[in-house]
Amino acid sequence: MSKINKLQEIIDKSENIVFFGGAGVSTESGIPDFRSDTGIYNYTPEEVLSHTYFENHTEEFFDYYRNHLIFNNAKPNPAHLKLAEGEKAGKIKAVITQNVDGLHQKAGSENVLELHGNVNRNYCQFCGREYEVNKILTTPGIPYCECDGLIKPDVVLYEEPLKNDIISDSIKYISQADTLIVGGTSLVVYPAAGLIQYFNGENLVLINKSPTDYDSFASLTIAEPIGEVFSQIKF
Repeated sequence: MSKINKLQEIIDKSENIVFFGGAGVSTESGIPDFRSDTGIYNYTPEEVLSHTYFENHTEEFFDYYRNHLIFNNAKPNPAHLKLAEGEKAGKIKAVITQNVDGLHQKAGSENVLELHGNVNRNYCQFCGREYEVNKILTTPGIPYCECDGLIKPDVVLYEEPLKNDIISDSIKYISQADTLIVGGTSLVVYPAAGLIQYFNGENLVLINKSPTDYDSFASLTIAEPIGEVFSQIKF
């Protein structure tokens, strides 16, 4: 039996599937991943995308942020679209993502848990007013609110904790799932990667172009681009 047929068999038998995805889910939409040789992390992001850098070098932070994290013209690829289809079919109960691009929502997924936030949401740190991403893109230098407060992207920077409600909801969905499909992530970024340790279901499926430390625990591993894989299955 081919790996695609095995995946289809697992999906057909599952009633509560949770998807956990990383940067590799969006590379087929033209968004570079974070940790491959061609990813954006060839430039010490741990420094530039940190809370300290945001506070102390705000203008430089926004210059980098606009050029490397916002991809306004990116469109959902077959992976995003198939996951939305799976949710509508009642198979996919939640999509948990490390990505900040909002493509799962653009594809039609509704129950999306964003571990690291979303570039499309921005807020004033003083008054709390919300702004769309165009405010960041069209404002030269540092974006300020009408109240003169600094506008911050609603993304989790290095040195900042993940949101407790998102973590607790992710743990709940993963622990209740009968199948967990993990795609497009090397599972090296914690605490997000540690979430799969809460899975107690029957099938752990890993879809990633490179091996992960969890491959030996998986029911099925597929070393192919996730969009290509999902375009061959049905929910």
